[in-house]
Amino acid sequence: MVEFHFPENAPLAAAAEAAMQAFEGEQRKLTELQQKVDDDSTTVRSKDRSLSMTFDGRGDLTAMKFLGTKYRTMAPAELAHLIVETVQAGRAQCMEKLVESMSGYGGLPGINFGDLVAGRMDPGKLVESLFSPFADKVDEEKGGSRPVKESEK
Repeated sequence: MVEFHFPENAPLAAAAEAAMQAFEGEQRKLTELQQKVDDDSTTVRSKDRSLSMTFDGRGDLTAMKFLGTKYRTMAPAELAHLIVETVQAGRAQCMEKLVESMSGYGGLPGINFGDLVAGRMDPGKLVESLFSPFADKVDEEKGGSRPVKESEK
């Protein structure tokens, strides 16, 4: 979680420095997380154990292997279903691992990493989560308060 530690009544420059240090710390954590994702892989087998698929840390298919000769006697629709079902299972496992890795990162207030990974996250909400503590401090320094956003109501 991004935490800004502002000294009481700190001038704006000190608040900006604290925010920058917190940002750089989060950037390092994200770089480590990125490396972990780049190094990760997942291998799954189909329900009937006749097919094996390997996925990278982002859930992209990197290898597919038929185990035995069962696929030769399958109807085309049956084989297609088996492939699609196995891809879906593999991607789901990859996303679970990715969400688990991101959860270990500490998180951001108001951010669901499952939604972020699945692409269901509003980018504006992510940016707001990152910078709202700093914006609050800037507003406080100016003697005002920032308007309440729709997502906070």
